[in-house]
Amino acid sequence: MSDLLSRLLETRDWLMADGATGTNLFNMGLASGEAPELWNLEQPDNIRKLYRSAVDAGSDIFLTNTFGGNASRLKLHGASGRVREINKAGVDLGREVADAAGRPVVVAASIGPTGEIMAPMGSLTHELAVEIFHEQADALKEAGADVLWVETISAPEEFKAAAEAFAKVGMPWCGTMSFDTAGRTMMGVTSAQMVAMVDKLPHPPLAFGANCGVGAADLMRTVLGFVAAGPERPIIAKGNAGIPKYHDGHIHYDGTPELMAEYAVLARDAGATIIGGCCGTMSEHLAAMRKALETRPRGPRPTLDEIADKLGGFSSASDGTGDDAGAARERRGRRRG
Repeated sequence: MSDLLSRLLETRDWLMADGATGTNLFNMGLASGEAPELWNLEQPDNIRKLYRSAVDAGSDIFLTNTFGGNASRLKLHGASGRVREINKAGVDLGREVADAAGRPVVVAASIGPTGEIMAPMGSLTHELAVEIFHEQADALKEAGADVLWVETISAPEEFKAAAEAFAKVGMPWCGTMSFDTAGRTMMGVTSAQMVAMVDKLPHPPLAFGANCGVGAADLMRTVLGFVAAGPERPIIAKGNAGIPKYHDGHIHYDGTPELMAEYAVLARDAGATIIGGCCGTMSEHLAAMRKALETRPRGPRPTLDEIADKLGGFSSASDGTGDDAGAARERRGRRRG
């Protein structure tokens, strides 16, 4: 374990994260329904290729292929007893790639949701959630990850359970939630509510933010919501490469490298410090994002109209906070690039 991310955040005004894990692995032959995490053991060369492609495209941070590496998710694949083995393999391959990069690259250990619904709506208790996250986090720490990175969380209770587990292992961490239902998470959390929750955690993250969701425009609106709430720590933006569409039996994301370059600059100018992509974001998108971040000067904070003009319209009129983002700003048919 190191505190590399903290050091980089102190010396850089932006850092670039990686892109998609699932999209890249599906393109390498991962079958629908197959556990990507098992590839850490069964297809290590493809996982090295995944990590290396992000580093070669300019990422300062990449996430390990351990998103579904908790006992609850692995149980679906008959592998709940292999948490330590699978997570160790994912980080070992990451360390190999990062340590050979010739520059500082952060190995961020990805931790996804448990897949269960928290009590009282569901059967997952706080204590059990902490136990599930702790088992995975302990394995990732032992393997040598630089930082833990919980992502795509919808429920505040699950986010808090992860934070408690990370405190127990004594690891620095980052955390993102997915805002995909009219500017809120699936469990109703707004951008402002996330900021308030994060600032009150006994073991707060190094950085927090949003990932996945709908498209890059919606994620940008969430970033502006974070900024408006006055957070105390750096903001993460990891937006999808456009909007998912079904084409020939496959999900295809319509975001071009040019669109993602626009998104990266807008995210930086809006106030995000760690900027990456999520679903559909490939190495060619990352390379365009890196070039734009390096060559285009910082500008003023973008307005919602400017975001819609450059990235396409929002998926809903509301930003989830009760402040109408304006139906007039919806330009679903306008997508540049």
